[in-house]
Amino acid sequence: MLILATLILFPALMVFAAFSDLFTMTISNRLSIALAASFFVLAIALGVPAKDIGLHAACGVSVLALTFFFFSRGWIGGGDAKLAAATALWLGFDHLADYGLCAALLGGGLTLLVLVMRRWPLPSFLMNQAWIARIHDRDNGVPYGIALAVAGLILYPDTRIWLSAAGY
Repeated sequence: MLILATLILFPALMVFAAFSDLFTMTISNRLSIALAASFFVLAIALGVPAKDIGLHAACGVSVLALTFFFFSRGWIGGGDAKLAAATALWLGFDHLADYGLCAALLGGGLTLLVLVMRRWPLPSFLMNQAWIARIHDRDNGVPYGIALAVAGLILYPDTRIWLSAAGY
């Protein structure tokens, strides 16, 4: 059961984060807390050495400091900052550069897609969909949590916690 939780919990929470940001343009604090707490519970239960857990925690805190600087400048949302930090906690320093690059590339593509979409008038039948109208509104940001979540999902199978749970 522990192995199954390790293999499924992070991906399920990341998918939930992506859809939450898509449909509501928000990422709940509870989701980021659940990601962080579940990492510590599973890492301890799997016998990950305390030193490694500490390094993962340092990675998460480092990303939280950086992303809150971005948030203070208005470059990203607060939910995005917390999601990136919680994801970095799971990935660790080993995958942090890849995470940053992957999230930036996916986020850039997502941003371009949204900007192009906003240049075209929205058909009336789509205007009735609140989440589509919200994304189409030029006064709103981009649901960058989608890029953050997908980048985390891409890298998760290469992490120590996934590999140890999968028996590698």
